[in-house]
Amino acid sequence: MAKRGFPMGMGGNFGNLMKQAQKMQQEMMKAQEELAEKTVEATAGGGAVTVVATGAKEIKEIRIAKEAVDPDDVETLQDLVLAAVNEALRQADELAKNTMSGLAGGLGNIPGLF
Repeated sequence: MAKRGFPMGMGGNFGNLMKQAQKMQQEMMKAQEELAEKTVEATAGGGAVTVVATGAKEIKEIRIAKEAVDPDDVETLQDLVLAAVNEALRQADELAKNTMSGLAGGLGNIPGLF
């Protein structure tokens, strides 16, 4: 008669696997909350435009120096804002990657996953 249960003898390890998955999910939620509180700051044009974003990629603040505002050259200001926002989002991605990479290291501890 065929043996019931999980393939490849995982039945005994399934409870541990579920516990590890739940723990990792809790850690990921905590890390996401922490990322939402951490900020990065990027500038463009030698500090003419400054953008502050959270690790969750939410733009919190944009500061524009008065000297950067030229009604006859709006395109340059637009380019500076765009460059600063893109850099802030790149830094937020890097922050998230570094924060989450520590959690992903725990994947190697789950038996039968790799």
